[in-house]
Amino acid sequence: MTEQPRNWDKELADIDRAMAKQPGSPAGIPVAGGPPPRRRFVALAWFWAVLAIVLAVALLVWPYDKSCGLRLIFFLGAALLAGLMGVLGAFAGWSHRQGLALVLSLLVILWAGLMAAREILPRAGYAKAAREWTCPPPPPVPNPAPSPAQ
Repeated sequence: MTEQPRNWDKELADIDRAMAKQPGSPAGIPVAGGPPPRRRFVALAWFWAVLAIVLAVALLVWPYDKSCGLRLIFFLGAALLAGLMGVLGAFAGWSHRQGLALVLSLLVILWAGLMAAREILPRAGYAKAAREWTCPPPPPVPNPAPSPAQ
């Protein structure tokens, strides 16, 4: 049994041509010139980024006292929510090639972290003036003096 010698150059060229015809292959689509992102996904990336920015601004102008107790917990929850929206905006901006949305979302993550750290660190012992997590109990109300009998 004698076999014909194989022409490897021809077979490899056929394989290269077959790979180039497949969509999504490295040989078929250049990295820099891929298909543009769909409008729906671009709008979604900007939605998350704008929502994160609005929540970050809300942290800046927080109208309630956040010194202790339940109000402090609500503020820290809002900071966490702003950070999570920033993460969603950053992922969406990155995956759909929206550079400005990505940068703004990353700034929101930083801002939310700073606002939360500003409230947490004094309560954790990392500041000169320590603060408490819970509010002090209200002072007792004195009983009114009994009125003299008529």
